[in-house]
Amino acid sequence: MKALWQKVAVLLATGFGLGLSPVASGTVGSLLGVALAYALAPLTWPLQAAAVALMIVASIPVCHAAEKVFGKKDDGRVVADEYVTVPLCLIGIPWLAHLWLLPVAFVVHRVLDIWKPTPARQMQYIPGGLGIVLDDVVSSLYGLGVMHLLWWAVSR
Repeated sequence: MKALWQKVAVLLATGFGLGLSPVASGTVGSLLGVALAYALAPLTWPLQAAAVALMIVASIPVCHAAEKVFGKKDDGRVVADEYVTVPLCLIGIPWLAHLWLLPVAFVVHRVLDIWKPTPARQMQYIPGGLGIVLDDVVSSLYGLGVMHLLWWAVSR
């Protein structure tokens, strides 16, 4: 049973293999987040928030298990933390009516995930899956703020 869980965790953690990309694995893995954002877009913002929170919580043990399998802290092949936080940047924004907001959110998400503004950078030092996921959550909360400011500015 442990071996099965490890295989499932690695499959999910690598974004069904997207994280195995030899170049920009985090960016490639984040593409799965675009599909998740699209799936969540028709929901009301409270349901979007609940779904994203559930995905984030579920990704913690997945990332933790994959980290143990790979034997490396926050291994680049682990991208579940990236793809579950892309939709976080779009909660409450009616981007389906303004499709240009999706690629903008994707870029904002990637820039902030790479930059890791304080306190996101410090979250990386938390061990295990919690540390892997929390830095992306904090960066994406910044992204959510940026996207809401942008939406506010263009919708006036």
